[in-house]
Amino acid sequence: MKHDLQVQILKELMRQIDDGKNIDAGVQYKVPTSIYADQDLAKNEWDSFFKNHPQMIGLSGDLPEPNSFLTVNDFGVPVIATRDKTGRFRAFLNICRHRATRVETDQRGKRKLFVCPFHAWSYSTAGELVVVADESDFGDVDKSCRGLIELPAAEAGGLLFVHPQPDGELDVEALLGKELLDEIASNGFDELVFGADKTLDMKLNWKLANDTFGETYHFQKLHKDTLGQLFIGNNTHYEEFGRNHRFTTANLGIHELRNQPEQEWQIQKGTFVGYHLFPNIEMFWVGDTLSLIRIYPDADNPGRSISQVSIYYTKEAYEQAISLDEDARAQAVEDTYKFDTTVSPSIEASLEVFTSTIEQEDYVMGEFQQQAAESGLAGEAIFGRNEPVLHHFHRSYREALGLPHFERVETTAH
Repeated sequence: MKHDLQVQILKELMRQIDDGKNIDAGVQYKVPTSIYADQDLAKNEWDSFFKNHPQMIGLSGDLPEPNSFLTVNDFGVPVIATRDKTGRFRAFLNICRHRATRVETDQRGKRKLFVCPFHAWSYSTAGELVVVADESDFGDVDKSCRGLIELPAAEAGGLLFVHPQPDGELDVEALLGKELLDEIASNGFDELVFGADKTLDMKLNWKLANDTFGETYHFQKLHKDTLGQLFIGNNTHYEEFGRNHRFTTANLGIHELRNQPEQEWQIQKGTFVGYHLFPNIEMFWVGDTLSLIRIYPDADNPGRSISQVSIYYTKEAYEQAISLDEDARAQAVEDTYKFDTTVSPSIEASLEVFTSTIEQEDYVMGEFQQQAAESGLAGEAIFGRNEPVLHHFHRSYREALGLPHFERVETTAH
C-alpha cells in the first residue's frame, strides 16, 4: 500500500477517535431476516457464487516450493492445487481418471507423484498420468489423454485463484480491479509463510458469518474482554473497489504512531487492514500476520456454514514463532489480549483469537440470529449508518443475483 494512502487512512481514524464519531453512511436499511434461511436464495447463491464462480483458495505461501500441493473441497468440486516442478501454480480436479475416486487425501504437503490409493494410478504435479499399475493386465491406456482434468488457475499479488469449472473464465484483474490488485501486490503477501489453519463449522448462514467481519460497532460490547482489549472499536475507514472493499479500524498502536514522524508510520502497526474479496473472502493484515477466512455455505442447509481460517506470517515472525519454547508459547496464549508490541508472535496465540473471539463470541451471536431467522418471526433487522461495510456486501451480492437492494429506513424526528 502506498505510504501516502497509509497516512491518509491513519489520519482519518485518528480524527474519528478524537471526535468520538464513527463513519456515517447517511442511511439505514431494513434487512429481512428471511434472507438467512431462504432455501431458494441459498441454492441461487451456491450455483452463482461457488459452483460457477472463481474461488480464492489461499496464498502463494501455501505452495512454498516446486512439487508442493494443497487440496480443497469447499465449493462442490474437489481440487488439487500444485506448484509443479517448474514452479508454476496449477490446479486440477482431485479425481482419478480410472474410477473417479479422490487421488490425494492429505490437505497439504510435497510430492513428486500423486498416487491414487485405490489402484495406484499415479500423476505428476503437472497433472500428467505417469503410471498405470499393472498396465499389462489392465490393458493399454493412452496416458496423454488421461491426465488429471485441469482447472483455470491464476496466481496474482500473492493470492491463488481457481475456477471450479474446467471451461470457466478466470481473470483476476477483472475480479478485483487493477487498483485493488496493485495495492494487494504492494503489501508483500507473496512473501508470507503459512503457519496454521483451523476450521469453524457452525450453525449460521454464510452471509451471517460474513456480516460479523463487517463492523466494529460491537467491539467494546461483545468483545470487551477479548478484541476490545486490543482494538478501540467504533471507527472505520472504508473504500469500495467494485464488489470488493477495504475496511480499516484502529488498534491501540495508533496512539504510538502519533509520537512518530509520519514518514515512519506503518498502517499494519496501528490498525487491522481488512480486505473483502467478493463473495466470501475476508483477509485481515495486522502487524506481521495475515489472517485469511474463506467462508462457505452448506449446499444443502442455509443454516450452516464452514469457515476455513489460515494464518500467515512474515518470514522473520514465523521463525520467531516456531523457535519459542513450550513455556513461551503458553505465555503468549495467556497474553493474547494484552497489547504489547514487544511480545514475540505465537501461532497458538493467533489461533486463540479465532477460538475465543470468532468461534465463541461472534459466531455464537450468529447462531442466535440464525435461530431467529428460521423461526420466521424475527421480521427485519437494521443495518445502521455506521455499518456501510454491511451495506456494501449485501448490495453487491444482491446486485449479482439481480435482486433489489434493501429498503431504506425512513426516520421521523420526535
